[in-house]
Amino acid sequence: MLAFLDRASLCAQAGVVMDTVSFASPHGIAVENTALRAIISDIHGNLEALETVLADIKSQGINEIYCLGDIVGYGPNPRECVDLVRKNCVVTLLGNHDQGALFDPEGFNAGAERAIFWTRQVLEGGAGADARWEFLGELPRIHKEPQRLFVHGSARNPLNEYVFPEDIYNQRKIERIFSLVEKDCFQGHTHIPGIFTEDLNFLTPEEVNFEYRLGTQKHLVNVGSVGQPRNGVPDSSYVILDGDKLTFRRVKYDVDKTANKIYAIPELDRFLGDRLKEGR
Repeated sequence: MLAFLDRASLCAQAGVVMDTVSFASPHGIAVENTALRAIISDIHGNLEALETVLADIKSQGINEIYCLGDIVGYGPNPRECVDLVRKNCVVTLLGNHDQGALFDPEGFNAGAERAIFWTRQVLEGGAGADARWEFLGELPRIHKEPQRLFVHGSARNPLNEYVFPEDIYNQRKIERIFSLVEKDCFQGHTHIPGIFTEDLNFLTPEEVNFEYRLGTQKHLVNVGSVGQPRNGVPDSSYVILDGDKLTFRRVKYDVDKTANKIYAIPELDRFLGDRLKEGR
C-alpha cells in the first residue's frame, strides 16, 4: 500500500498537475468529434445509480463514455464506482471530491469532509487499492477536442468553480467563462442539468423537451448528476452527444437501496441518504 505522502507525491507528478488531455482518450482510443457518446458526471459513490445508467447507455448501443469527475464522495460504494469508471469510460476527468480523497479536502462543509475522510479509508483497503489510487492520481482536469472543452467545474476553474443557473444574472462572470470557451463546454459540479447560452439564458432539459441542437453560438452544457441529483428530481441525469444533437436522459434507480446503505454507515450523515430521495 502506498503511504499517503508517497501517493500525494505520485499524484502531484501525474494527474493533479496534468491539466490537459487533447483529442484522445487516456486508453489510447481515438476520439472523433462526431462520435456518438454519453457524458456522465458526479457519481459520488452511488453504485446503484451508476450501474443503472451504464445499463441505459449500453441499451442504446453507445460504447463511448466520458466522465466529468467526482466518482467518489458522499456515497457508500467508492471502490466499486472507481472500478466501473475505469472499465467503462474512455475519458475521465478529476473532480474536486476525487482530489479531496487524494489530498486534504478544501472548502468542504462538515458532512462532506467526514464523508471524504471515510471514502479515503475505504479506498485505502481491499484488493486493487494501489491501482485505484494510481488511476485517480493520473486524472486530468481538462479534456479538449476541436471546438469542445470538457471540465468538472468551469472553463475558468476546471476543478472548483460552480456555474449555477442564476449566474446568468452575473453577466461579468458568465462572459468571462464564455471568453475561455472556443465553442461548447461540457461540465458538471452543480448537479443541475441544463444549457447556458451565450446570450445569457439558461435552458432546463424540460424547456427543450430533453433535446437540443448546438447551433453557431457558444454553449455551456451541464450534464447533471448520476449519483446525487439536485434539481428536485431523484432520477439520475446524463447527456448523449450525437454530432451537434444533445439528448438529456433521466434514469430511475433504486434510491432506497443506496439511502439505506448510507444510513448504515455512521461516518456518513443521514442527510446524504435523505437528499437522494428528494433530488436535492
